[in-house]
Amino acid sequence: MNKFVFRQAQELQTKLAKAQEQLGEMTTEVSSGGGAIKIVIDGQQRVRSVSISPEVINAEDAELLEDLVMTAMNEAVQRSQELAASHLSGLSGGLKIPGLF
Repeated sequence: MNKFVFRQAQELQTKLAKAQEQLGEMTTEVSSGGGAIKIVIDGQQRVRSVSISPEVINAEDAELLEDLVMTAMNEAVQRSQELAASHLSGLSGGLKIPGLF
């Protein structure tokens, strides 16, 4: 392997490690049910916090709460993936690297 190519690969690996670290520090917040459910998730798709308003906690209507949490979680994961793709897109120089985004 050409030394230049090997060095470029090492530099990319270093940049990717730094970007992954930065993604762990970036967060996005989503809500559902008019703010009744709030989820904070980071750029590595780790949920940082879940907040549930007492008004939506009703043992007789657990299905509504489940739907609100599921909606918020799905949106949070989607936004986290978009955050990661946006942050990492500059590293690949426009190349579509499998598993990167």
